[in-house]
Amino acid sequence: QVQLVESGGGLVQPGGSLRLSCAASGGISSFNPMGWYRQYPGQEREWVATITNWRTTYADSVKGRFTISRDNAKSTVYLQMSSLKPEDTSVYYCSVDYTGVRFWGKGTLVTVSS
Repeated sequence: QVQLVESGGGLVQPGGSLRLSCAASGGISSFNPMGWYRQYPGQEREWVATITNWRTTYADSVKGRFTISRDNAKSTVYLQMSSLKPEDTSVYYCSVDYTGVRFWGKGTLVTVSS
């Protein structure tokens, strides 16, 4: 049973930084794509970034500001967010693709506000 638990959300001022973590359990390896998505209330879930092995891809809206990384020994994926903007405010969800199924965490709230 794959489980994902996000942490690290909170309130940050515009221009600030925050690091999200997502701990995975259930046999995840570096070959399993892991990603971050975000969803603002009333809007569709938006893809943010993905990492597979060491290959990373980003949405244009976060490119150059966010960095996704993973620690395979800890089965943990991170999202380092810098130069945060109010429009980055969302619930951030971690995902992993495993045996043809995409699993999701429960999300962590990031609020960017002064």
